[in-house]
Amino acid sequence: MYKPIYSVGATPLDPDEVEGLIPDHIETQMELNSWEQANINDAELWLRKHNFTTSKILTIEFITQLHRKMFDKTWRWSGQFRKSNKNIGVDKFQINENLKLLLDDTTYHIEHQTYPIDEIAVRFHHRLVTIHLFANGNGRHARLITDLLLVAENQERFSWGSQNLYGQTDARTKYLNALRLADKHNYTLLLQFVRS
Repeated sequence: MYKPIYSVGATPLDPDEVEGLIPDHIETQMELNSWEQANINDAELWLRKHNFTTSKILTIEFITQLHRKMFDKTWRWSGQFRKSNKNIGVDKFQINENLKLLLDDTTYHIEHQTYPIDEIAVRFHHRLVTIHLFANGNGRHARLITDLLLVAENQERFSWGSQNLYGQTDARTKYLNALRLADKHNYTLLLQFVRS
């Protein structure tokens, strides 16, 4: 039976959420990470078969569909907003309201070119992570959908530090520090990190 072990910055799952694990052979965090990555790779293959527009990406339906595609072979609750409060994120009852506001704001910023596109994408990513939509996979989901948004706007995907962001890595520490600074409305480090 799988017993969760969390790296720094990871959000613990509730026992009910752990019960949602689909493969019954997984026992270690390394096995789970590998399984989830294979699931995400399948989602990337699915994405390559489609050209999604900005207006399609910036919908609640697409956001939940993407999470479902990323984790549908891993978690029974994939694509469903979390049903418990966590150590980060908005209250579970405020997820829809906060997400709708984010999508409207991002649409406005793109249409009116309020900021350069990289900054719009960074601000979108940060707020999505801050809302913390799902029980698991929020960072990976937010990075992938941010990249999709950039591609839809004819920009290159972010490099996200060009290193592994899982486990106790230097890149993960830099990423988390940049997100914490963005919590204070300073996006300088995050803007640097995403293109490093």
